[in-house]
Amino acid sequence: MYIQLIITGVLLIALALVHLIFPSYFNWKKELPLLSLVNRQLMTVHTFFIALTVLLMGVLCLVATDDLINTRLGKVIAAGLAIFWTIRLVIQFFGYSPKLWKGRTFETVVHIFFVFLWIYLSFIFWWVSMR
Repeated sequence: MYIQLIITGVLLIALALVHLIFPSYFNWKKELPLLSLVNRQLMTVHTFFIALTVLLMGVLCLVATDDLINTRLGKVIAAGLAIFWTIRLVIQFFGYSPKLWKGRTFETVVHIFFVFLWIYLSFIFWWVSMR
């Protein structure tokens, strides 16, 4: 379990860093000016805070691994993270239109990759919380 949490921490930090490419990959220079100021700022600010939250989840897994596994508070935190990632898994299917990935090879591979990542993260945190 210890090694799985270390792997999870590394994966979460990598996921947080992927957010750095969002502006260029999603062409925000062209797309965001079409939005109102509040919606434009919501996109950038919320993306920053999602990335920061995911980064801190990863750091938590790396620096408090024993506490997550062996303390009541750690198990409660793990349960919260399990709920978070399980909901994210559900959103992958019901929050995004299949039109975004169906019939598009790269997007389909990314979709499938993230489905498995959300399953993995959910499983690890449920496992830690119930052990």
